[in-house]
Amino acid sequence: MVATESGWEHFYHQADIGIRGWGPSRETAFAQIALALSAVITDLEDIHDRRHIVCECTAPDNDFLLLAWINQVVYEMSVTKMIFRRFDLEIKDHHLRARLGGEPVDVARHQPAVEVKGATLTELRVHQNANGTWIAQCVVDV
Repeated sequence: MVATESGWEHFYHQADIGIRGWGPSRETAFAQIALALSAVITDLEDIHDRRHIVCECTAPDNDFLLLAWINQVVYEMSVTKMIFRRFDLEIKDHHLRARLGGEPVDVARHQPAVEVKGATLTELRVHQNANGTWIAQCVVDV
């Protein structure tokens, strides 16, 4: 993992794709992993923040909240036919409320590389390391 205050990356996992986000708070790590999710599909620079939607999810712990969060973003992409690049989150206990910013998918401009089917339990982990950085990761089925 790159040593920056916040960020995201993809990691290798056989036929699927690992996504990871990190930052000084759970909210930042969850926003960064959502960016990694969008970057699996298209170049983030090609996504404009033109429309916004609000979504919520709840789970019994941090790991399952991450699973619910990624699957909620995948669901919103599917239902709204949008791609997102902005994720403003608030997490209280294990309830997440988010405002997603993006735009309708333009196949010619976005050139979607894959369709993400959802988050999996594989490599699912949310934790805070010794220096206080929150890390959220999982593998998504493509």
